[in-house]
Amino acid sequence: MQSAVSSSRFSFDPTYAALALTTLLWSSNFVIGRAIRDDVSPSTLNFLRWAIALLILVPVTLRDLRAHRAALVRHWKLIALLGLTGIAAFQTLTYYALTKTTALNTILLLSLAPLLIVVLSWVALGERVTRSQVFGLVASLVGATVLILHGDITALVHLHFNDGDLWMLLAVLVWAVYSVLLKRRPAAVPPLALHTASVAAGTLSMLPFFGWQALEGSGLPNNVAAWLAIGFVAVFSSALAHGLWVRSVAAIGPNRAGVFIHLMPLFGGALAIVFLGEQLAAYHAIGAALILGRVVLTSRK
Repeated sequence: MQSAVSSSRFSFDPTYAALALTTLLWSSNFVIGRAIRDDVSPSTLNFLRWAIALLILVPVTLRDLRAHRAALVRHWKLIALLGLTGIAAFQTLTYYALTKTTALNTILLLSLAPLLIVVLSWVALGERVTRSQVFGLVASLVGATVLILHGDITALVHLHFNDGDLWMLLAVLVWAVYSVLLKRRPAAVPPLALHTASVAAGTLSMLPFFGWQALEGSGLPNNVAAWLAIGFVAVFSSALAHGLWVRSVAAIGPNRAGVFIHLMPLFGGALAIVFLGEQLAAYHAIGAALILGRVVLTSRK
């Protein structure tokens, strides 16, 4: 009996390891995007990333895509919007922000996304906002302000902001819109099949601009390192990470899985410091503490 109790107490759930790996892979995307910013344009990087990921996702989800093709066609407008916001616009804006600011800043600013989702859900869907969520929103906004001002309050007088931080804020807003749209997804369609369809829509929307860049001679990276980086992001940070995320959410639910998003500042910050040589400043710690402090406030019942 004592052995059984000990075994149950220390049992290992692979779902949590899968979620931790997912956020680690998503964090690596920011670091890689920053590292190859001079080798490939943001729009080309995003197109190639999802085009390669789509080649992996389609065979995996082909049976579900065929089985639910009528529902997918019926909801083509929603799928197009999901592709345009979550696949095309968000990722391209993020990569563009990484050409202007550090990977550490972009990952920390991404922590604002859950609060923006709360606000948009309230405005667009009429979902109730609790007092804890309001306090969490204030804390996150203050944290983001500290990051954007780089801890210098006097910058408010001169209104001098880092362009990359502002582009990342726009990217986070787009991600919040995408997340709210996801709440309208057809329940009958498997999440990974819907994701594959939205990836196809997003990749298709980026194709004309990629083709124009290719004709201009600036469409593809010209070194092996950049191609290896794009391949890693496509296979691991895109196809594998999203697959793990969908399966994990199905196993333990979105609320418990969502908490793991807040591992990204930890993972991303460590990766940026180790591989990019970025410096951890006091305003990073203060901003992160304020933004991540909202987890406690907004997760309370």
